[in-house]
Amino acid sequence: MKNRAAIAIFVLIFAAWLFPQAASADAAFDQFIQSLWPQAQRMGVSRATFDMATRGLEPDLSLPDLDIPGKRPPEQPEFVQSPADYVSERQIDRLAAHARELSAQYDATLKAIERQYGVPRNVLLAIWGRETDFGRYKLPNSAIRVLATQAYIGKRREKFREEFLLALKILQEGHVKLSDMKSSWAGAMGLTQFLPSEFYKYAVDFDGDGKRDIWNSVPDALAAAAGQLKAKGWQTGERWAYEVRAPQNVDCSIGVPEVRRPLKDWLAAGFVPAYGKKISPRELSQEASLLQPEGIYGPAFLTLKNYYVIKEYNFSDLYVLFVGHLADKISDPKPFEGAWAKIPLMKTKDVETMQKVLTEKGIYRDKIDGKAGMLTRAALGQYQKQSGLKLDCWPTPEVLRHMQGR
Repeated sequence: MKNRAAIAIFVLIFAAWLFPQAASADAAFDQFIQSLWPQAQRMGVSRATFDMATRGLEPDLSLPDLDIPGKRPPEQPEFVQSPADYVSERQIDRLAAHARELSAQYDATLKAIERQYGVPRNVLLAIWGRETDFGRYKLPNSAIRVLATQAYIGKRREKFREEFLLALKILQEGHVKLSDMKSSWAGAMGLTQFLPSEFYKYAVDFDGDGKRDIWNSVPDALAAAAGQLKAKGWQTGERWAYEVRAPQNVDCSIGVPEVRRPLKDWLAAGFVPAYGKKISPRELSQEASLLQPEGIYGPAFLTLKNYYVIKEYNFSDLYVLFVGHLADKISDPKPFEGAWAKIPLMKTKDVETMQKVLTEKGIYRDKIDGKAGMLTRAALGQYQKQSGLKLDCWPTPEVLRHMQGR
């Protein structure tokens, strides 16, 4: 026994000598967490709750979006993600079929939410489906650990410090048990994915059981999502977007939110609603922006105010496209009329190279992230026009060769 104890002590001493940074990081993390106690106390958190939530807490250094000195961020995927991979018709069909069953199951609740908030059931069901597969996907992370890590060493420390403190307040008030407080890598919780600050802004007791339970109560979670959309400007009775066929001479570089025109002006310029859909005179006066997620090669959309309201829920354009399309398919099973193109995908590092060149030229003013997002596509279009290249607003080997040979 003595020999085994001696060996164990030797191993611990050797590990501390071999990995001094890990030991000091944990000590610094503990010190940081304890420094937040006075703020937590002022928010009404008891010492017992604080200790219970933080006992044995360690940072999760595997999370994305961290800023660790001397450590490279997680590798980007090798290739740019195809919109067709994200907005998968097969996955959306599966979710839409289940959403139709849930729409009937929760019919009375959904009618009551629609009356109170003016947000259609299909949009709420689509968000629930996208976020947690209608509760069938179990969130993998401890919310307290995620929020504490992001507050300690994340790229948005101040924001997550507040989120961490509010998470402690949620525990103090008994809204959820610590063991059930699971989240995404970004700290979002519940059936429809709320940060703690969003919980305090929008969570409601819609089922009347005396609790605001976004983790287990479908009425509470869907009403909270509806409340958030309404607060961000949801336009009752209006669509999120119209799929259209773009004219062959379309200037895809104007596909940014700042370029807004009434729908009637877009139609006059040669855009045709998909499937011959009729647009009412009232709708024709609504302002819309052009969205071409795959440049000139895939489906095109005229996006309305509600598109950007959903984007406030999650800032990804592909997320909004997924939710909007799923909401539509719950009632109408038709796929997009325009097919996604089977064009070669560029490597992420090559798109980063393009973004750097576009930044140098003053055309692009956003993140260097290797993603072919809306602003990157528009900037590529501007570069293509200036350089006399084919205007397609999509990262291609031709554009990369032109930039490297300039």
